[in-house]
Amino acid sequence: MSYLVALGGGESGVGTALLGIKEGFEVFVSDKGMIKEEYKKVLEHIGIEWEENHHTEAKILSADLVMKSPGIPDTVPLVQRLRDKGIPVISEIEFAAGYTAATVIGITGTNGKTTTTSLAYHLLKEAGLDAGVAGNIGSSFAKSVAEQTFRYYVLEISSFQLDGILEFKPKVAVITNITPDHLDRYEYQFEKYVASKFRIAMNQDSNDYLIYDADDEVIQKGLLKHPVQSKKVPFSLSKTLEEGAWLEESTIKIHVESKTLEMSTEFLALDGQHNVKNAMAASLAALLVGVRKEAIKQSIQTFQGVPHRLEKVLKINHVEYINDSKATNVNAAYYALEGIKKPLVWIVGGVDKGNDYTQLMPLVREKVKAIICLGMDNSKLVETFGNVVEPMVETYSMEEAVKVAYKIAERGDAVLLSPACASFDLFQNYEDRGDQFKAAIRKL
Repeated sequence: MSYLVALGGGESGVGTALLGIKEGFEVFVSDKGMIKEEYKKVLEHIGIEWEENHHTEAKILSADLVMKSPGIPDTVPLVQRLRDKGIPVISEIEFAAGYTAATVIGITGTNGKTTTTSLAYHLLKEAGLDAGVAGNIGSSFAKSVAEQTFRYYVLEISSFQLDGILEFKPKVAVITNITPDHLDRYEYQFEKYVASKFRIAMNQDSNDYLIYDADDEVIQKGLLKHPVQSKKVPFSLSKTLEEGAWLEESTIKIHVESKTLEMSTEFLALDGQHNVKNAMAASLAALLVGVRKEAIKQSIQTFQGVPHRLEKVLKINHVEYINDSKATNVNAAYYALEGIKKPLVWIVGGVDKGNDYTQLMPLVREKVKAIICLGMDNSKLVETFGNVVEPMVETYSMEEAVKVAYKIAERGDAVLLSPACASFDLFQNYEDRGDQFKAAIRKL
């Protein structure tokens, strides 16, 4: 019996344990921190041995295979020792892919991947395909494979998950865009992060597809540096393409594998140019796995977006409150500032991942009337925008930030939570941050 160790007792670790047991492995789960009660109950229920608050190295170093949770960097000494011993260290995506025959759409990118994944899944599901959604969204891929049998999977995949793949091969891969993010995990070398994203296509062949943003210079350069074997399917807002998806005035035009589709951007339930791109990528993916074009045109009109991504919460005294807590990097905040047409009271800040805020300067000058910093260390924000926007207020809790915004905002304004930073200084995660924002608004 092969011995499988799951490093990390979160969603991916517990999912791997469930699938491992089902596939006949002896399984051990080890977490350096605390394991959540809900996950402990699952492990206890199926009789899997686990430990928390430390790693018993002797048990881990005797593994045949190790699944490393995406939150654990490759530079951790224990991971290095496993590699030195020749023990394969893989991601949960890689592990799960070995136990399903489903057709996989794999979606990565710095921004837009959750919306594109959710929309692609919506298009498949509404068209009656037997489809599941997993990965960096909802349940782990491994848990889903352990508990259900789908013919199609739409997976949101982070760069950290791609770092741990060896043979994973999606039928359709999507790279939505690539901008600097998570550079703290890539030795502050952007090229290493770019290379990580391109791993999604590394095992593809000429029967597979890579959908990508042809307007993204980083992706264009990346294609030269990381040549792919799959069929390239670009999408663009600025170029007319022979094959792929493009925009002519306000009509999305799609031509791929002798299939054509045209639809007005007015049909899209989501605002913003970035969502036109997300719709192009999702529609291309759906067409390539056999969804009929009429079904795409119908169901794209009913997609309402994802929580914490430009989510309209409430209007109070003619002021709109918008939750964009999922904007954990500068580029995501750029889309939010660009897409909203009202004067903005902007709530921003958190854990800085090596952010360069200067690209936001033109939008901030044009649209932002007040900045409310929400983080333990706001020095970089103050330094960048302190002389540009007045007032600028520092706050240390969501309730305080929302109360200040309420006082500042006037009729016709929007209060936007779009932090451009990770949330871990004051919140459990971006969902917790967004939920606290919504709760604080409802208390006003």
